[in-house]
Amino acid sequence: MNAKLHFDDWDSPVTPPAAPVATPSPVPTARAAFATTLGAATAGASLAPVNAQDKRIVNGQADVNQLAPFKYPWAWEFFLNANKNHWTPLEVSMAQDVHDYQHKLTPAERHVFENVLAYLTTSDILAMRNIGLAVMEKMSAPELQIYQARQVYEEALHTWTYQHCIETLGIDQQEIYNRYRVVPAIHGKIALANRRLERVMRSDFDLRDRDNLHEFALSYMFFAGIFEGCWFYNGFTPIFALQRRGLMKGTAEQLQYIMRDEVLHCAFGIRVVRELLKEENLTLDPVQVKQLWDEAEAAESAYAQYILREPILGYNADLHSAQFRFIANRRARQLGLAEPFPGAENVLPWLDEQANMRKEKNFFETRVTEYQSGGGLSWD
Repeated sequence: MNAKLHFDDWDSPVTPPAAPVATPSPVPTARAAFATTLGAATAGASLAPVNAQDKRIVNGQADVNQLAPFKYPWAWEFFLNANKNHWTPLEVSMAQDVHDYQHKLTPAERHVFENVLAYLTTSDILAMRNIGLAVMEKMSAPELQIYQARQVYEEALHTWTYQHCIETLGIDQQEIYNRYRVVPAIHGKIALANRRLERVMRSDFDLRDRDNLHEFALSYMFFAGIFEGCWFYNGFTPIFALQRRGLMKGTAEQLQYIMRDEVLHCAFGIRVVRELLKEENLTLDPVQVKQLWDEAEAAESAYAQYILREPILGYNADLHSAQFRFIANRRARQLGLAEPFPGAENVLPWLDEQANMRKEKNFFETRVTEYQSGGGLSWD
């Protein structure tokens, strides 16, 4: 009969088993083998110390298991700043959102709200996989990888947040998660991202080849500058427009937390791209870069025309597309590239307030005291 175990102590059976047959311990043999290996390793010269100047963003030969000395101290600062923004979706009350969604939103507003969530639910998983498979694995300096590990976690956290909003509001999960597959305007953005990123996500993508290295830099520029820097940054705007009218404030507050993360993600990615181009003496092909911007603008405009096929109070498809072009110019300048849409105007100046939150009164009032360290986060 099998011995029964206490549930509070799986190593203490009620009926003790029979005494095991004594066998010689392998420990002395293992110790002897380790001593032999250690002696062989230390018989010759010791390993050379890691020098900061030997590190590289990609294709480096320095020990990736040794954090310091830093060659990229700014990457460590990104990691420290990211850790000042701890949060979970459970910290924000969604009670009023349930009432707003069921009783206050017009059909047009509900259409906008649901389709923004439908896009975000898929895009953050794509972002998580891209960082984990295409970028982090190819970085050869640990200070870069450590921030990117945090970024992977944050993308998963964002996905949880959208799922929490969908569950709380009682939205049909199968229907909304499948919209990116059946709604062409949503699928178009995801398909474009996959086309631009799928090759560099392969583990056998050799960055020692200069053509591949250029493709990697161009893909990372797309991911940081467009996917995160424009599509995410601009993508929250329709829900922020509802928030400005006192609607769906809980969901909007969740997106404010996410936007803080995404501002860092974008800034980090842009810094990596600029450093990579300088370090590897690369120049992005301006024709290919312009094609990226144009494709992204076309996909965003089609998306805006669909989600805002009926304008909502204070927001419409033309405003959404115009703001994308303005933000795209900003990202291009930050990347050291030519503006893709000269003359684009800032038609939604209040959007930056959502990221900086300098004018958001009592943003942290819903957070418990153990999270007050987040107040030290600076965007300057």
